Formats: sequence, C-alpha cells, structure tokens
Amino acid sequence: MSQARISFRYAKSLLDFAIAQNKLDRIYEDILNLKTACSLREFVLLCKSPIIPSGKKEQIFKAVFENNFDPITFGFFNILLKKGREIYTPEIVSDFLLQYEALNKRTRVTLSTATALDQALIENIKSKLAGASSTREHIDLETKIKPELIGGFVLEYEDQLYDASVSHQLHIMRKALANNDQIKSI
Repeated sequence: MSQARISFRYAKSLLDFAIAQNKLDRIYEDILNLKTACSLREFVLLCKSPIIPSGKKEQIFKAVFENNFDPITFGFFNILLKKGREIYTPEIVSDFLLQYEALNKRTRVTLSTATALDQALIENIKSKLAGASSTREHIDLETKIKPELIGGFVLEYEDQLYDASVSHQLHIMRKALANNDQIKSI
C-alpha cells in the first residue's frame, strides 16, 4: 500500500474516532502540537529510524506525550508503534490537519510580503478570500515577511500559488530578455 493511502487512512480513522468520542477539538490541539514536534529533525529521525526498536520508541513517546496528550491521541500512537507505522507520523499529521480543515470548512492561506501589513489590510484580504471561495467559511491567514520579494505579494492558497511579487516580475523580464533574438544579435 502506498504511503499516501496509509497516512490518509490512519488520519481518517483518528478523525472519525475523535468525532465519535466527541473530542475532535482536543485531538486537533494534540495534532497541532505533534505538528510542532514533526518540525524537529530529531523527532522525525526517531520516528523513521529502523535501528531504534519500537519498545524504545514507545518509552520515549510515553515520557514526552503521555501527560500532554489526550488518551485517545496517545493510544493512537501506541497503535502506530505496534503496527510499525510510526514512520508515517509526519504524513499522518499533515493528512489529519487537511481532513480537519475540510470538515470544518477552513482554508489555510499564506500571504508573504516584503514589508509588514497593517491589520485593516489583512482583514480586507481575508474578506476577499472568503468571498472568492464558495466552499470554505473560515480563512486562516498566516502572514510572512520576506524582504527578498522587493514588493508585491505571494499568496499560497489551496495548493495554488499566486506570485505578484516584484522579484518574480523581474525574473520573468530577465528570462524574456535572455530569450530575445534581437538583443542576442546586439
């Protein structure tokens, strides 16, 4: 079975069980915390290491997560360990978050700009994005400051990228000039 199918199925199982137990929001918080852990290289290496026995991984997970996570989330990790699926933890976390957002009609949007934006402009952008999407009710807008953009913005939204930055426009112009036969002859 492919990695994508495995991670999707485990994430769906956890989501469905959390809904059945009426603990979806609590499990979602646990998974967000786990996403933070998955951003640490050492944690991912621990999960994916074939050298570290599952018993040792179980001890480490217990020491780190048992008191911080809901028993459902912690039990889920024990199942992953027993089935040898802990190597898919980062992918399962990602799939769970995507399924949770789809269920709650949420969309994650990343807006990168060269300088900081004021709050009124951010709210205006959020309202325009909410009006543009007929399927999503809530927009979770994350802003990033990237001075290398020079100006303009880059919008990442539902697996789409809209690059209206000055640096991107300069790159397009540079490429067009490099391919222009008239300029090459000069």
